[in-house]
This record gives sequence, structure tokens and C-alpha cells, in this order.
Amino acid sequence: MSWLKKKKTSGIQMQEKKEVPGGLFVKCDGCSEILYQPELEAALWTCPRCGHHFRITSKDYAALLVDPGSFVEEFNDLAAGDPLEFKDARMKYPDRYAQARKATGLNDAVRTGRATIGGVPVALAVMDFFFMAGSMGSVVGEKIARTMELALAERRALVIVTASGGARMQEGILSLMQMAKTSALLATLKEERLPFISLLSDPSTAGVMASYASLGDVIIAEPGALVGFAGPRVIQDTIGEELPPGFQRSEFVLDHGMVDLVVHRKDMREHVARLLGFFWQSTDGFTPSPADAVYRP
Repeated sequence: MSWLKKKKTSGIQMQEKKEVPGGLFVKCDGCSEILYQPELEAALWTCPRCGHHFRITSKDYAALLVDPGSFVEEFNDLAAGDPLEFKDARMKYPDRYAQARKATGLNDAVRTGRATIGGVPVALAVMDFFFMAGSMGSVVGEKIARTMELALAERRALVIVTASGGARMQEGILSLMQMAKTSALLATLKEERLPFISLLSDPSTAGVMASYASLGDVIIAEPGALVGFAGPRVIQDTIGEELPPGFQRSEFVLDHGMVDLVVHRKDMREHVARLLGFFWQSTDGFTPSPADAVYRP
């Protein structure tokens, strides 16, 4: 079928463009440019004009981060209960949970498993903001904990990609308990000299940021990511003062010592691979690095 339809008006032959198929163009939240989606995908969902990093699925992030074909998913048989019989103004928690599972194809807001990055074996967890805003409930906490135990059992490095609005209110204290559970396991990981690299995408906030996301041996943030505990508006309303420009964005927290590096998404695999190579010894696996060794990005 022709892309043009002819239309006759007042005896004048006119050409009317057919509607453009949906999903071909995306407006950038950073610079408001209209971007051609295939071009955006080729740039790993980063704006080629201003560098804005779009939020992406856990599947897409795992694919760009690990060695091709190396990811094997684990712990995909868990599902959350409804201990509080929680219901908001619109629907019950089990209904909202089932809706999120159907929309994303995930069992909860994190994808976990084994992989290699730069040839180094890792236990990997990648959070998914599109599943109930990446909120951490009992299943997310349990999957993260099992991934840490996998790292311990098989002497792998641990890599976690955060994309989360915080703890899941529908599960109450059971959600908040995951902060302590995961943090305690990280202490064991440290005792075993197994490295943990924490990657922060937008957003990395609240209970997740207040637990395992901020405890990495190396913490890397994507450009422009929101990183912090309470949101900027909450803080500004609480203290009654104007916040500085860029407050709680990754570049701001880098300047204030909360993260170690800010790395563009297209360079993330290379940087993580170099970090893992810094910790890795081919004969003995992970061993303490020399005291005078320095990682240089």
C-alpha cells in the first residue's frame, strides 16, 4: 500500500501523509529532542545528542553488561505473598503483583543468575524498574541474598545493578527486613575477600540505597542517575532550604564522595571487566590485591 493517500479539496489535488506507525520515535527527557528509536537502541538507550540515559529493562541491561551468551538465570521460582492483605485506593496487592508479572515477564523486580564479564565469573543481579518501580520486597531480598550465597559458594564476584524506588510498602516490615539480611551477607562476602561491584542506574534510592547498593567495594553510577535516600523534594520541604543544582544526581554525589565513578552506559562493560581483572588472579581466583595496587579507569 502506498504511504500516501490522495485527497481532493476544492478541485485541488493534495497529498496527505499516512500516519507514522507508533513506537518509531521517542522524546528525550533530557533535551526534548525527538529521537528515532532504532538509533536510540543502537546507542544502548542513551541520547546521542545530550547523553541522557533512558531507563531500560533488566534483560537489556544484563545483555549489555555480561559476555555474550554467558548469562544463566537462577532463582526464578519465587513469588510474593500478601502478608498484610494490602489494598490501596485502586486494587489489592496480589492483583497489582500479578499485573506486574504479566507486563514484564519477571517473577519480581530483579533478574538474577550466573554470568561472566571479561571472562571473570560473576553472580549477577539486575533490578528492573518496570516491575512496581523496582521496589524491594521479600522476593527481591531473597533473590539478592541467594545471589550473594551463590557468589560465596562458587567464589564468584558479585555485581548488582540497582534501579529502584526503595522498599515495597505493600509488604511492610518484611520488606524492610531485607535491608538487614542483604547487608549482613555482604559482610560475609567481605570476609571471604570476594569483590562486590555496585552499579547505580536511575533511580537508586531509599531502602535499597540505604542497604546493599551503597556497600560496594566499588560503586559506579550512570550519568544523571538519581542517587540518595529521600527524594530532593522531600528533603527540600523538610529543611526548608533551596537545594544546590544537580542535588542527588550522580555527578553531584561523585563530587561529595558517595560513589567512585560515573561511567557512560556504552563503557560500562569495559570498566567493570577492568575492575574484575584488578581483583582476579587466574590461578587462585579472587585473592587480596597488593597493598600498593591502584585501579586507574
